[in-house]
Amino acid sequence: MKLDPSKLYFLPLGGSGEIGMNLNLYHTEGKWLMVDLGITFDQTPGIEVLMPDTTFIEEHVQNLVGLVLTHAHEDHIGAVPHLWPRLRCPIYATPFTAALVRHKLKEAGLKAPLQEVHLSGHVDIGPFGIDFIQITHSIPEPNVLAIHTAAGTVVHTGDWKLDPHPLIGKTTDIKALKKLGDEGVLALVCDSTNVLVPGRSGSEKPIRDKLIELVGQFPGKRVLIACFASNVARVASCAEAAIANDRYVGLVGRSLHRVDEVARELNYFKNYPSFLSHHDAGFLERSETLLICTGSQGEQRAALLRIAKGEDKHIFLEKDDVVIFSSRQIPGNEKAIATLQNTLIRQGVQVITANEDEVHVSGHPNRDELQDMYSWIRPKIVVPVHGEDHHIAEQAVLALESGVPYVIQPHNGDLISLTSKGPKLIEKVPFGRLALDGRKLIPYHGEIMHERHRLMSTGHALVTLLLEPRGTFKFPPSVLLIGITEGEHREILKAHCIGAIEEAFLALPIEDRESDDIVSEAARLATRRVLFDYYGKKTLTHVQLFRL
Repeated sequence: MKLDPSKLYFLPLGGSGEIGMNLNLYHTEGKWLMVDLGITFDQTPGIEVLMPDTTFIEEHVQNLVGLVLTHAHEDHIGAVPHLWPRLRCPIYATPFTAALVRHKLKEAGLKAPLQEVHLSGHVDIGPFGIDFIQITHSIPEPNVLAIHTAAGTVVHTGDWKLDPHPLIGKTTDIKALKKLGDEGVLALVCDSTNVLVPGRSGSEKPIRDKLIELVGQFPGKRVLIACFASNVARVASCAEAAIANDRYVGLVGRSLHRVDEVARELNYFKNYPSFLSHHDAGFLERSETLLICTGSQGEQRAALLRIAKGEDKHIFLEKDDVVIFSSRQIPGNEKAIATLQNTLIRQGVQVITANEDEVHVSGHPNRDELQDMYSWIRPKIVVPVHGEDHHIAEQAVLALESGVPYVIQPHNGDLISLTSKGPKLIEKVPFGRLALDGRKLIPYHGEIMHERHRLMSTGHALVTLLLEPRGTFKFPPSVLLIGITEGEHREILKAHCIGAIEEAFLALPIEDRESDDIVSEAARLATRRVLFDYYGKKTLTHVQLFRL
C-alpha cells in the first residue's frame, strides 16, 4: 500500500457498523495515529470479550506514533492491556482515563509509556497536533479531539452529549468548538448512537432527584441499584439517594471498587465517606443500606446476576426487595438482561427500569445535539461512526439536511481519503475480531471458533478402534457421545454405532483394512450415518485408531 504523504486518511478497524470495540486510525506524512482501542462483549459460551484484529497496523507498527484515548469506557480502552504488547506505542490520556488504564496495565504485568495530558491540554505526536476539548458524557473527562495536520483538521468526537448539568466535571467547552469552526474543519468524525432519537438526550440532574425520591419509597426493604461502574456521576447520585434516606452505601462488583479508588484519587468523591464493601454491607439491616451493583447488562460473572441466582455469600434478596436498573440496554444484551430481570421477578423482587421511571439518561447525542455540533464545527465532511449501519446511514442523511457538503458512510476496513473536494474510499484493508479465550487471543472467525460452534450445534462423537496385527478388532469399537443424547437412549445409540462400524469394517477389502486412513474414514462415516438417522444432524465425529 502506497499512500500520498501530503493527504490525510481515515481508517476504522472497529466501531463502524457496530456499537463498541472502537479502533480508529489516521494517516498523514507516512505516520499513523490510533484513536481508542476498545472491546465489546459476546454471548458465545466460553467467550465474553471481543476486540479488533490489529494485524493491519501491526504490519505498519514502525510508523505508529501513538495511541490517544478519548475517554475511559471499556469499548474505548478495554483492549489496551491485551493488544498494546503487539503495538508498543506511547499512550496519551487525561488523568481519569490514564489512571484506569494504568490499573489495567499493572494487572496485566505491563509497563507502557503512558503520558497523562491535562484537561483542555495539547500534545504533538509526530505530524499530528492534538487538542483535548472538554465535553460531557456518562463518565468523567470525555474529550473531543481536534487533530491538526498539514492536510487539514479533523474533529473526532469520541462519545459525547450536551449535558447542561453534568454533576461531575465541567460542561461542554462550546467556545473551543466554535473557535475550531471559525478556523476551518476538514472533517467531523462523529458518534451516531442516538441519531434516531429526536430532541436532546437530557441531563444527569433529574436522574439524581428521581433516585432520591424512589429510594425513599421503600423503607424497610433492601434496595439495589444496577448501573455502569464508569458512570461516576450516577454512582454519586446513588450515594446522594442513600444519604438522603439514611442509608449506608455498599459497592458490589470489582469494577465499582476500582472506579471508586480512581475517583477518590482525583477528588471526584471527596464529599462522600468511604463506601462499604458488600461483605461489610451484608452485616447491616436490609433497610440501612443501598447497594450499588455491576451487572446491569446481565453479564455472566457480574455481581447482580450472582446475587439474583443466590450465589453471593453476603447479599441475599427476599420477596419485595427492590432492584433499580439505572442503565440502558446495550444492543446485543437484550436477551441476557431479560433473563436476569425475569430471575429477579420470579423471586418476588420488584424491578424498576427506565421503561417504568426516569432512572436513566443516555450519554450520547440526540438529533438536536448533533445539529448543534454541525453548526459549531461547520465541517466540510461528516464521517458517522460509533453505530450500526442504520445509525450511520441516518446520520449521513441528517448531516446533509443540515448543510454539510459531503458525507461518507464508513465500514470497518474502509481506507478513506479526506480532502476539501470530499471523501473518497481508497481501498478495503483486512480487519476482523479477536476473541479473548481464557488468557489467549484467537481469531473470532477462525478454525477454533468454527469447531466450537459445530460442537455446540451438533455435539461430538469420538470413536476409538484397537486393531490386532492381523487386522481384526482386539476389542469392540468404543464410542463416546457428547451433547447428543442421554440416559438409556445414549447406550442404545452407542450400540447402533458400534454395530455399524463393525459392518463397515467387514465390508472393506482385506488389503484396505491395513490402511489406517481407510479404516478410520469408514468408521467415521458409519457413525455419522447412524447419528444422522437418529436426529438429523451431521455430528462432528473423530476417530482414533491404534494397532497392536
